[in-house]
Amino acid sequence: QVQLVESGGGLVQAGGSLRLSCAASGRTFSSYAMGWFRQAPGKEREFVAAISWSGGVTYYGDSVKGRFTISRDNAKNTVYLQMNSLKPEDTAVYYCAARAFRGHPLIDSYEYSDWGQGTQVTVSS
Repeated sequence: QVQLVESGGGLVQAGGSLRLSCAASGRTFSSYAMGWFRQAPGKEREFVAAISWSGGVTYYGDSVKGRFTISRDNAKNTVYLQMNSLKPEDTAVYYCAARAFRGHPLIDSYEYSDWGQGTQVTVSS
């Protein structure tokens, strides 16, 4: 099991950028597949991005392709989500997720075993 703490959320104008961070506890972070999901009020949780344990493979949700970039630093036990060209529809609580898995990135929320508490991202028009 790994403990996850997100940070970096906030209020930004449309067209702006934010970088979210997710710090993980534990000594086996490099064996974990990591992902970012988001949930807006009244909507289901949505896949945003995922990265393999090595960082070599990444997947993105269609709504964020070309604007968001997921990356990881295994030496710092941290995964990042760089968000550019933000839109009001990106407003949501963003969650970091993890699962011990040395394979391809995971895109379904049920595949993840550990979740952070979430960080709010609000994009004003």
